[in-house]
Amino acid sequence: MAAVFDEIPVKNTVCANALLSGYAEAKMCIDGLELVRKMHGINLKYDNFTLSAALHACAGLSAIEFGRQVHANVIRTVPDLGSDMFLQSLLIEMYGKCGLVEKARQVFSMSGFEPNDTKRDVVLWSSMLGVYGRNGSYIEVIGLFREMLMERIRPDGVAFVTVISACGHTGQLNLGIQYFESMARDFELYPTPEHYSCLVDLLCRAGELDKAWKLMNEMPYTENGGCTIAMWGTLLSACNECGNVDLGKLAARRALELDPQNAGICVLLSNMYARFGMWNEIGQLRELMKERELQKDVGCSWIEVTS
Repeated sequence: MAAVFDEIPVKNTVCANALLSGYAEAKMCIDGLELVRKMHGINLKYDNFTLSAALHACAGLSAIEFGRQVHANVIRTVPDLGSDMFLQSLLIEMYGKCGLVEKARQVFSMSGFEPNDTKRDVVLWSSMLGVYGRNGSYIEVIGLFREMLMERIRPDGVAFVTVISACGHTGQLNLGIQYFESMARDFELYPTPEHYSCLVDLLCRAGELDKAWKLMNEMPYTENGGCTIAMWGTLLSACNECGNVDLGKLAARRALELDPQNAGICVLLSNMYARFGMWNEIGQLRELMKERELQKDVGCSWIEVTS
């Protein structure tokens, strides 16, 4: 892609944006930021698409210093920022993914209050809810969701995922169930496996393992799928914590029926066996993993450290 761009004799912003789009689709965030930097050197102007792509790449890389520069450029060059909800949403998400929750809140709070600004829409509210949720500010999630309802903003499925999850982390079982039930009843939103997963997590955190098991066995199969391996893994982990070995073994069995090669489930099951001194079962499980050539993948992550 870059080679074709370099060969264009007379480059313009449209060409650069096309390459940025390709980088974004391929998740080549570093290349995207390098192109944005290069555009300034070859006298190409940034438009809303360029700035959006740059913010998206900054969020993906947690590149906060360059993200701040892009934000400053947005303020200088976008006269109708108040009407561009997508660009504002990206600003919120960029700061949130870089861990600057208060800065994200400042962007959110300023939206919709300047002259001629449109009212903050569900995208902005869901973005801010997501920032709070990703950074562990679960009380703030619930408070903002209530504020959202008071403003008569109709929540979408993303907002419900965030708030039900927050209820689980704050131990508010009944409130989480109420929000789950209100989706179809009050907003004609039908729960997806992701919503059911949050509800399972909510029940497991509250120690309601039998209710979680019952829910998962009665969960309707939709076009997006039914009960997932992650749900069974959540129940298995909760069974380990609560000492319910029999139910944990059932959860592991159901998960491995979905994916016999899932090493993560085997590791969770082994941890439960070890906690309760079930050494014979551990030996049998290790033989099974060796037979299936299962090995847990090693994970990694990285962030930009700033002063």
